[in-house]
Amino acid sequence: MADLEALGYLQKPHTSSGRVPTGQGYRLYVDTLLKIRPPSAQERERIERTTQAPPAVGRLFEGTAELLHSLSHHVGVVTTPRAVSDPVRQLEFVRLRDDRVLAVFVSQAGLVTNKLLTLEFPMDAGELERAATYLNAKLATTSFQALRERILEDMRADESALHGLLAKALRLAEQSAEAQGAPASQVVVEGEASVLDAPEFADVGKARALLRAFSEKDRILRVLDRVLRSREVQIFIGAESELASLPDVTGDVSVVAAPYGRGDTVLGTLAVIGPTRMNYARLIPLVDLTAREISRALSAGGSEP
Repeated sequence: MADLEALGYLQKPHTSSGRVPTGQGYRLYVDTLLKIRPPSAQERERIERTTQAPPAVGRLFEGTAELLHSLSHHVGVVTTPRAVSDPVRQLEFVRLRDDRVLAVFVSQAGLVTNKLLTLEFPMDAGELERAATYLNAKLATTSFQALRERILEDMRADESALHGLLAKALRLAEQSAEAQGAPASQVVVEGEASVLDAPEFADVGKARALLRAFSEKDRILRVLDRVLRSREVQIFIGAESELASLPDVTGDVSVVAAPYGRGDTVLGTLAVIGPTRMNYARLIPLVDLTAREISRALSAGGSEP
């Protein structure tokens, strides 16, 4: 024990306490000694049930975060796709009143976002429908960002009565692009209160700092963005993640994360966040299987907007 402590694998948090593994000790265990335990039949069934034909893609992400929390008893996290990896494939307009229109964006993965637009010119319901049909035909062969140039090409080639509709469709596309912007990935978090059950966070200062991170989410997003580049399960132990730099938290937090995608495109990340003493042998395969099942559901197109 003294040798392991001298090598940095064990530590005594207090002079009267026993020795516990350090972050370096947990890393040695995970990399060289860990024996993975496959998910049980019941766990596999719950994961498959959550990812089979969910009512909407947004609900799939929420349900997955809830599932990860329920299975792990730690914090479950899912990041939604970024626009760069999950482009708009469909655009619809819903008239609300007078000059107000709701623009509905549907991504390749089926994620739905809504933005309010104020029309700068009169358009009846028929014109809105025809404009949406025209724009969606263009989106089938071009990106949302390149839509404006494609419309301008059509306008230069067409001087018929259709020209007026194209001009309105162009302005609608421009307004939609301004409203949509470049939305960042969102972070869905479930089970934040579970950190209060961990002895490591009995200290009020530690618990408050970690709960604030879950609320603000930027720091969590930076950690999970690193997984997008790896394309495989990643384990961040203690000081290896940005969460360790939180005031009072030090190296008491670990993250088990895996990317999910659609076909060959990585869309986002899911993770379990908990104390460094978490059950890695059980949680690593659970996170991995959940990510693979979400990818399967998105690739199969089973989720409706």
